[in-house]
Amino acid sequence: MNRWMRPRDWLVVAACGATVLGLSWLIDPRQPPAMDVGVLDWLGTHLRGPVGAFLVQVYQVSGVHVTAFLVLAALLYLVLKRWWNDLRLLVMATAGILAIVDLWLKPLFDRARPHDKLLEVDGRSFPSGHAAGAIAFYFAMVTILAYHHPQLRRPLTIAAASWVALVWTSTLFARAHWPSDLLAGGAVGLAWLTISLSFWRRGHAAGKGASE
Repeated sequence: MNRWMRPRDWLVVAACGATVLGLSWLIDPRQPPAMDVGVLDWLGTHLRGPVGAFLVQVYQVSGVHVTAFLVLAALLYLVLKRWWNDLRLLVMATAGILAIVDLWLKPLFDRARPHDKLLEVDGRSFPSGHAAGAIAFYFAMVTILAYHHPQLRRPLTIAAASWVALVWTSTLFARAHWPSDLLAGGAVGLAWLTISLSFWRRGHAAGKGASE
């Protein structure tokens, strides 16, 4: 098949794009939606004490510096393994999502972060780079590792999904983002991961064809 993306991939990308645009139209930069405010207030009221302290730690651990170290470690691992097509996937997924969110979408929508943040967080809020980056990085690695070790697909997927859900919860508890920021960020991350995986599949298909 010569198509670089499958029809269902186009549907995923289109649905994610519609989600981001729909959320952006619903959001008034001067007045956050009542649902966004309600979710943050509920979390702040019900997740206190040790649970709240744990979530703050999760948010810090999943921050830019630690994630950058994980990405570099993963890149080094792929280089040592000489999995060049997988390396291209990870570079495209992680570097691409950083450029899309931080250099394009955040300045475009220019939404302020929630008030009363529990930690010092800079930059704009919509869409969440935390959410987008988690989807792109962790699920790209799940795909890569599961390709070479198929028996690990289920546990890796469960572990990645659980960690991403915990990161999202911690982000909301720390009041670093509005819930709609996370939904939009997740949609952006899924769309870009889908595009990146289409190139990755073509690379593997080309490699198999050359070896036959």
